Amino acid sequence: MNPIRITETVLRDGQQSLIATRLKTKEILPILEKMDKVGYYSIEMWGGATFDSCLHFLNEDPWERLREIRKVVKNTKLQMLLRGQNLLGYKHYADDVVEAFIKKSIENGIDIIRVFDALNDTRNMETSIRVIKECGAHCQCSICYTTSPVNTLDYYVELSIKLEKLGAQSICINDMAGILTPYTAFELVKKLKAVVKIPLCLHAHCTSGIASMTYLKAIEAGIDIIDTAISPFSEGASQPPTESMVITLKESPRDSKLDINLLGEIANYFRPIKVKYREDGMLNPKVMDVEPRTIIYQVPGGMLSNLLLELKEQGVESKYKEVLTEMPRVREDLGFPPLITPLIQMVGTQAMFNVLSGSRYKTIPKELKDYVKGLYGSSPKPIKDEIRKKIIGDTKIITQRPADLIEPSMKKYENEIGDLATNIEDVLTYALFPRIAKRFFENRLSDNINKNSYKKIITNCKIEEINEIDEEERTVVALVASAMAVRDNPNSEFRISKIKRIK
Repeated sequence: MNPIRITETVLRDGQQSLIATRLKTKEILPILEKMDKVGYYSIEMWGGATFDSCLHFLNEDPWERLREIRKVVKNTKLQMLLRGQNLLGYKHYADDVVEAFIKKSIENGIDIIRVFDALNDTRNMETSIRVIKECGAHCQCSICYTTSPVNTLDYYVELSIKLEKLGAQSICINDMAGILTPYTAFELVKKLKAVVKIPLCLHAHCTSGIASMTYLKAIEAGIDIIDTAISPFSEGASQPPTESMVITLKESPRDSKLDINLLGEIANYFRPIKVKYREDGMLNPKVMDVEPRTIIYQVPGGMLSNLLLELKEQGVESKYKEVLTEMPRVREDLGFPPLITPLIQMVGTQAMFNVLSGSRYKTIPKELKDYVKGLYGSSPKPIKDEIRKKIIGDTKIITQRPADLIEPSMKKYENEIGDLATNIEDVLTYALFPRIAKRFFENRLSDNINKNSYKKIITNCKIEEINEIDEEERTVVALVASAMAVRDNPNSEFRISKIKRIK
């Protein structure tokens, strides 16, 4: 039989599930040469929440992280997670933005793009599939596994057939909440193997305590690829441990043939890093708990760590279980969407509002209203009229492909961000996270500014009296902020006389 292939997730979903995606690039680079020698099928290291986290919390350019990793990793395929028409954001983007983002991701080093839609609505994956293949990368389409009266095994079989016809080169069964049971996995893989010809991958989380057993039954049924995380960043809300799966399979016809000694060295590298995040509180011990009731909650591992962190910051960590209990109720109200980004954030946020306010649907985020309107795609099951009216009143429901309603947007984003963007990658970053990106670019400019670029900003903003600025006392941060304000509002009056030195 063919050896099982393994995708290592420590650089993306492993750390996302346990430490809310806070792993820094400087913590990643030193171990890459060893990881490149192991024999992994691929290393998942980009996409998902890594992009947002780099900008928001780590003050890093996510594109630069990708380029730096690509420089070191020469032999192993680099893999990313893409949310279809949502890209890495939390709303639908125009087709020209999706095309540009995928092209630049591949140009900068991505080999495999795992693309999914939170509603399993294939209309929201069509553009991504087409562009990935046109650019010569591998298109792995993901089916978001969940259970409900409408999400049956036959439903997933039909969905997989459809994705293969659309151009998928492999299919991932994405068990984002760790709810796929071993014998159901065996049956599902057998059914899929009977109707699709492309390779199958399984991605699961250990939250409910059954993922390793599920992997073994899936392997028996013929799964081709499994996602695992090196042991320090495995288990809990993450994936099964890489070394343990390798050791187990060594006694089987599906031996992965990965270098177990090298895996041990990689684990030794990440162990003190995990300890550091545990000591600074980023690794909440609760995300390592085994929670069989996850099969009821259906909450992905990454959401557990983020939810805990958010409740803790608000001083209401004691409401954790109550919010988890409310989530399946909200999910049923919304037509049983799979709990994966961005739907998991919508359901989780609404559940939190319902619990903390003491009244269901008293406060409703805009994103949830857009979902109910159909702006994210079709819900697996029609939403009941009483819930729909409570959320959006008598607003008309959208039935066409949501992206068809969005005008081409790249030029608009280029004009909005202006000279702060140094390349198309910057424009794309701004398109996805405008507020965070603008702040990041302004800080980057203030860190690297020199006299010539300083004068250029002044000129562009039509600010006079350049000679009155004392370079020894000016504060670049204040200057740039003021200059941007003037550029955004040309009618404002601004004069520079003397700026305090802050740095």
